[in-house]
Amino acid sequence: MNHRILVVEDNPDNMKLVTWLLEDEGWAFECAPTAEEGLAQVQAKTFDVVLMDISLPGMNGDEATRLLRQDPKHETLPIIALTAHAVAGEREKILASGVTALVTKPIDEHMLVTMIKQALNGCGG
Repeated sequence: MNHRILVVEDNPDNMKLVTWLLEDEGWAFECAPTAEEGLAQVQAKTFDVVLMDISLPGMNGDEATRLLRQDPKHETLPIIALTAHAVAGEREKILASGVTALVTKPIDEHMLVTMIKQALNGCGG
């Protein structure tokens, strides 16, 4: 029951909101302000879910997700995209990168917690 979640988010306000939600659920988490740092953490540690902001400085969340999916160890890692870019064409592009699910900003707290719970329940490891 000690689930570990990685939050890749560069906006301090969004980071604070998401980490409060995770704390309220009793989930352990770590944070990365860039995709590059997030990738390094996923390679070094085991996480049950990754919350991936799409608009990041440097490498974006789409790119980071594609790189994770190329590694057989992370093919089934639940990755939930967090994005303010919810227009139709952009949504399909994000989903095509290999994310498990997508939550639009401003974040619907109940929906995010529900998606994380679904990912954790379906998580094989």
